[in-house]
Amino acid sequence: MRTLYLLALLGAAPLAHGADFFTKIDPAPTSELWIDTGFYTAHFDGDKDLNNNNKGLALEYRFSGTLAATGGRFYNSDRAWSNYAGVIWQPYAVGPVRVGLALAAFDGYPKTRDGGWFPGVIPTLTYEYQRVGVNVGIIPNYKDRLYGGISFQLKFKLFQR
Repeated sequence: MRTLYLLALLGAAPLAHGADFFTKIDPAPTSELWIDTGFYTAHFDGDKDLNNNNKGLALEYRFSGTLAATGGRFYNSDRAWSNYAGVIWQPYAVGPVRVGLALAAFDGYPKTRDGGWFPGVIPTLTYEYQRVGVNVGIIPNYKDRLYGGISFQLKFKLFQR
């Protein structure tokens, strides 16, 4: 229920902005450092006893209006520790919500490359207000190796120049 409420909020936010509904984000250089939590994941396969509370910690450095480098560690859905590193590319916005992809490498999933590193492409939405925000990843299922879902990650801005 909590997941549906959050999705409804994210979906309704763009409607409040009328004329600015769909915009291209300015790719100008910037400098923002965010600290990100782990994830809460609402899995599509809720009957598989997966770990929804993916505790962890990450850093996200936005170096342009459309690109951020990110890396972190979290306790994944298979109850094992995972690391990730990559970029978040978000060239568009729908109202106040940034829209794009996270392109990253992950490890720690026992059924995928025996826990080794593998690439991932995750559609990602971001909403930010002053010094707080949320990243929402839409993770696809991949055979019987990765379990898809919608992941929510809180973030807090440490500085901006």
